[in-house]
Amino acid sequence: MESEHTILNHYNLSTPYPTEWPAEKDEADASDEDIPQAIPGHNNIQRRQSKSRYSALDRRPSEKRRLVPGAQRGGNGLENLVHNDEPDALGQMDSVVNVLRERGLPVDEDLRLRYRFLLSSTTFSPALFLSNVHSEDSIQSLLQGLSFLSRSIDQKSASLKALVESNFERFVRAKTTIDNVYTEMRNQGAAPESDRSPGHSRHASRSSAHFRNSSANIQAQNIPSAGNRKNALTKESEYGVHGIKTPLVEVSVKAEEVWGPALGGKEKGDNLKAILASVERHHGILEVGGALADCIKRKDYESLVEEYIRARRYAEEARNLAKVTKQHGTVLTDQQIHQIVITARMWADVENRIQEFKRDTWKKLVSIRPSNLQEAGMTREDEHMELISILLELGVEENPVWVWLQSQYEHLKSKIGVTSDRFKVEVEILRRRLALEGKPSIHTISSHLRAVSRQNVDNAPGNIDRVGVLEVWEKVRATVEALLHSQKGILGEVQEFWESAQSFIEGKLQKTLPVGLDGQSRQHHRLSEDHVDDLRKGVVELIDLIKNAVFSFFADPPIEDISMLVSPIPPSPATPAGISPLPTKAARLTVDPHNLPPPSPRVGEAWEDFAFWPPYANALGGVYYLGNLIVLVGTAASELATVSVIAQNSRTLEGLRLFVGAIRERCAQAICAAWGKDAENCKALEDWTPAPQRKGVTQMPTYFLNFEMRILGGMQRMLYISEAMARSGSTDVVLPPPSKLLQLVRSQFVGSVYKVFSGMVENAEKRTNADEEEQWDRDTDILTSEINDLVIANTPVKRINSKDRNSRMLLILSNLQILRTEIIPQLISQYETDFSVTLSDEHKTILDVLGQIDSRIFQSYTRPTVDKISTLVLEGIASPSWPPTTPRPTDVRPYVYEVLLLLILVHTEVTTTTASTLTSRVLCYLQEQMALALLEGFKKRRKYPLSSLMQATLDVEFIAQTLNQYATDKVSDATSRIYLELDKGTDEDARRMLQNELPEMRATLKRLREHTRSEFACFKRPRAPRDRADRPSQPQE
Repeated sequence: MESEHTILNHYNLSTPYPTEWPAEKDEADASDEDIPQAIPGHNNIQRRQSKSRYSALDRRPSEKRRLVPGAQRGGNGLENLVHNDEPDALGQMDSVVNVLRERGLPVDEDLRLRYRFLLSSTTFSPALFLSNVHSEDSIQSLLQGLSFLSRSIDQKSASLKALVESNFERFVRAKTTIDNVYTEMRNQGAAPESDRSPGHSRHASRSSAHFRNSSANIQAQNIPSAGNRKNALTKESEYGVHGIKTPLVEVSVKAEEVWGPALGGKEKGDNLKAILASVERHHGILEVGGALADCIKRKDYESLVEEYIRARRYAEEARNLAKVTKQHGTVLTDQQIHQIVITARMWADVENRIQEFKRDTWKKLVSIRPSNLQEAGMTREDEHMELISILLELGVEENPVWVWLQSQYEHLKSKIGVTSDRFKVEVEILRRRLALEGKPSIHTISSHLRAVSRQNVDNAPGNIDRVGVLEVWEKVRATVEALLHSQKGILGEVQEFWESAQSFIEGKLQKTLPVGLDGQSRQHHRLSEDHVDDLRKGVVELIDLIKNAVFSFFADPPIEDISMLVSPIPPSPATPAGISPLPTKAARLTVDPHNLPPPSPRVGEAWEDFAFWPPYANALGGVYYLGNLIVLVGTAASELATVSVIAQNSRTLEGLRLFVGAIRERCAQAICAAWGKDAENCKALEDWTPAPQRKGVTQMPTYFLNFEMRILGGMQRMLYISEAMARSGSTDVVLPPPSKLLQLVRSQFVGSVYKVFSGMVENAEKRTNADEEEQWDRDTDILTSEINDLVIANTPVKRINSKDRNSRMLLILSNLQILRTEIIPQLISQYETDFSVTLSDEHKTILDVLGQIDSRIFQSYTRPTVDKISTLVLEGIASPSWPPTTPRPTDVRPYVYEVLLLLILVHTEVTTTTASTLTSRVLCYLQEQMALALLEGFKKRRKYPLSSLMQATLDVEFIAQTLNQYATDKVSDATSRIYLELDKGTDEDARRMLQNELPEMRATLKRLREHTRSEFACFKRPRAPRDRADRPSQPQE
């Protein structure tokens, strides 16, 4: 009988002769059937354990994988009914855990936190569940969830009832087993055989598996004996419970885990109903937090204020409720307590959100920048007024108007210093790089000086200097514009700042601002007197900073330290994180911090003392760029003079006058220095190319005229700043140039003319090195190459051979004639018109110098020819063969033909090189010198017989008639003197006989003229009538 009982317990059977297979065994097999077992020693290889169908009977109750359907095994190996995830208890979503993941809660790492949101857990928190999973639900959604939860609870109760009814037999068996155990223990562990019956044997039960296992072990270990009676109900064995105390505790814990959630569902349901009822009653209070967050997210500031007012109203109602209850000494009801608690939590959440929103709004307010507003398509006033309004509406302790104005002041102050220093460094780096390239070749310089004659520099300044120089000029212009431009510069921001400040001071903008809740923000609608004084002083200080920065840029020498460009920008106390004091569109130079360009070497050049002047730049670029910058400076000063805070301060106005005057003088000094250097280089403008519309001159006079006119026009524009003076209020700060400055320009103008004259003499007399002239160093500047190609392509005629000294001097003489008659008078007139002065003394001096230079070059050209003529004449007359061998000479002497042939060569050279006016001048002068040579030659002969007298007369008259076109008073006077000398060397008989021979001599002379007509046709007077006034009566020597 004992072995039968053991078998029943081992196989968990109720009878030793079962008639059918237990259904619970099939369920157990199905649950374990697909569980693979890992093969020891083989990684990731599993096999299915083969077992017979009857192996289910051999399973111990403690080896069952799952005792309760739907139970989960935790990390400690214990099983519970809490699921890893479950649907929403209110029926609105399929997964609670997924929602919590989206809300950012660590439910995967923290199981305790997850169980607080799962309805199947004993630690489920309804308040936490609603505040996190359904924080954004509306009242209607919560009501629908309540209905769903009620139906779920009813279904759960019906399921529990069905569970008890279906397992009633098992409950009865458990009771029988307990009674048998009690009988055994009461009988000291040895129950009578008659009491043992199969009907009362312990059989399988999911709810008591561990207990049965433990009792079986106890029974096996406590077989009745004389010395071991543990199960006896004695005091020593704790009345029979000592052996089963631990198993009972385990069974109790297991039962709590299995049945606790199911039996506690009704209580949780009641709690949820109470919560939903409270939510329904106070849904307005609960909605405020979410509505505020939504308004902040949508930037709906109007709705935000409305929600905040509603929250304040709820909070005030709760305070009044507590106050009234305290005054009357009554006790709050649970509903009232619940209302106060909910309101307090709501108000705390609202206050946190509002405070955070205020902090963000303060940051936005102090970080408003014009560049940010332009990119966003907003105006400055719209942005800051909107933020100020919302802060006043919500209520703040500090005055947002003053905070905004102060932040703008600090930002502008920092920006002025950073912008000024940074641009100075960038300009200096470009200057150093340009200086390292060295001085440009004379060919490059001349090509840029000619550029003013080929285009309108005002519209296209790209060819007036090298690319590197123009890059520096553009950076200089960007520097001044960044500080003084009324629209793109800091000055414009300062003006806007003062306009806004003045509007707040006068109370114009406050009319549209709200007064806040209960009028508590009305105090911020007016700025205090101290704040107004600080604003006025601040604007004056900002203007002084801008003036000092610009003046320092023009007046100070080049900076030495350029390390700022490779250093990080220090954060400004008024600059919020992420806000740069410089515009993002501002360009950085690429600089190697380990290889900074060295300072420019000191070689004695004038540009070394001017931080704004590019090395080796010409005056054309200077007058163009500096003229525009001076206009900008004058315009800025004129606009500042109209600002009320400046106009009322005489000291500030005087500072503006000195500011404009000092920069103007500094720029004029730099341009004058470059003007002088360019005038020295103007000799390279002579390219020996004939002028296209004027014969006998080169393009040099036109180049010189255009160069000087451009410089004079630029200087006039820069000194008088006419564009700036046209503005209202400009006369207060833009004064006429001082006499000292006008004298500087006057002296430089006259000096430049003299230098150009000196260069022309050098071009005429000095033969340049052939390598320099024909192989000038070609600049690598692409722009210069393009200019050269353009000049060559557009040149209509070939260049004159500049290697020929006579050709050079003839062209220079022609150019000097143009300068004397056209160019210089035009320049003098232009100067007098531009600067409202007369240059009568200078004009006379320039013409005198020009005449001296002309005479010098003319003498240099004609001296070799005059020497040859004198030699031929003197040698011909002194020759022993000069006297005729016949009584009546029939031909002139050979020296006459040689001299005339020499004049033919000169005539050809002059006419093919220059204009006819210079031809007449040269031949007239040569004829005069030839007449003097004849006079000198005939003086050396003392006696003239009749034949010699006739020969001398024939020679003199033949020359005079052949060169009759170029006869002058000096020639006539010299001829008369020749006849006097001839008359002195003859007697009375020879004179009388000569008169008789005159008809024959005229016939001989006519015959000679006819025979030599073609040879000396170049000396023939043109057929066209010619005014005698055109013939020079007294050529200059």
